[in-house]
Amino acid sequence: MMMQIHRIELPLKPSDKALLRVGDKVLLSGEIFTARDAAHARLERLMITAQPLPFDLSETSLFYCGPSPKPEGKVCGAIGPTTSTRMDRYTPLLIDHGLRVMIGKGERSSTVKQSILSHHAVYMVCVGGVSALMAQSIVSCETYAWGELGAEAIYRLVVKDLPAYIAII
Repeated sequence: MMMQIHRIELPLKPSDKALLRVGDKVLLSGEIFTARDAAHARLERLMITAQPLPFDLSETSLFYCGPSPKPEGKVCGAIGPTTSTRMDRYTPLLIDHGLRVMIGKGERSSTVKQSILSHHAVYMVCVGGVSALMAQSIVSCETYAWGELGAEAIYRLVVKDLPAYIAII
């Protein structure tokens, strides 16, 4: 079967998800939150202590990246995916709390794969090394939570046609 290309409005709807297959290209538009290692550790602490999260995980797409500093006249700096296995220790708990869409690069552990499959979540990958080009898909970028973490803070991105590929579904 040939790769299909899908334009997806986020948050991902079950009807959109039903059309997706591993290897398909997606052009994502809508709201995405960034989260890297430090943000994941804080999210984990909040979940373990039953404190409110900064967003509803079931309506959230998490992108494992941190924007570089914004150049003059640009919406944001370069954005590129970070290695997803660095988030694997946190991912099953996030999925248990409702997360259904993750975007990063690289492989996932067998535990994370099983969690994605059993909870009907989706893992998408972006091509590494093209972060300056990917930044062209960013419509807006704002610090959303924990700004003191710098690039590790949670940023709210609005994207238009951000390219990714379905890796696990």
